[in-house]
Amino acid sequence: MSEPASISTGIAGRYAAAVFSLAQENNALSALETDIDALDAALSDSADFRTLIHSPLFTREQQEAAIGALAEKMGLGATVANTLRLMATKRRLFVLPQLVTALRGLIARHNGEITAEVVVATKLSDAQHGALSEALKKAVGKDVKIKLAVDPRLIGGLVVKVGSQMIDTSIRAKLNALQNTMKEVG
Repeated sequence: MSEPASISTGIAGRYAAAVFSLAQENNALSALETDIDALDAALSDSADFRTLIHSPLFTREQQEAAIGALAEKMGLGATVANTLRLMATKRRLFVLPQLVTALRGLIARHNGEITAEVVVATKLSDAQHGALSEALKKAVGKDVKIKLAVDPRLIGGLVVKVGSQMIDTSIRAKLNALQNTMKEVG
C-alpha cells in the first residue's frame, strides 16, 4: 500500500472506530448503517459532493457549513453529522470514502457477516441474486453481504472477491486466457 493511501486508511480507521463505538453505546448501529448507505450513495452519485470533500479551494469554514447543511438535508444522525463537521474543521473530509468502507467493515464484523464484491456483465434478477447469496454463504460459512457492480465489458459470467480470494468466471477472462495460449503456440 502506498504511503498516502495507508495514511488515509489510518485516519479513516480512527474516525470509524470512534463513530462505531458511539453508535454501539447508543444502540444505534442500524441508524449508523442507514447513514453510511446515504453517504455512500452521495459519494457515488454526486460529483459536486466529491469535489467538496477533495478540493483544497474550499476553506474549513465553507466545508463545515456545506457538510452541515448536507448532513441535515440527508437526515443523517447526530453522531455522523457531528463527525463530518469535525472532519471538515480538521481538513480530513478527503478520507470519507475510506471512512465509509471502514465503518461497513466494522458493522459487518459485528453482525458476523462478510462482504463479497461481485462484478457481473448484466444486472442480476432477484432469483439470481438470491442464488448467488446462498452459494456464497455455503462456500464461506458466514452470512454474505453482496456489493454488486455491473461491467458489460465482462461479456458474461462474473467476478467474485471475498476477502483475499478472487474467482473470475467471466467470458472476458476466458478469452484473454485463450489469446495468451494462442500466442504461446504460435
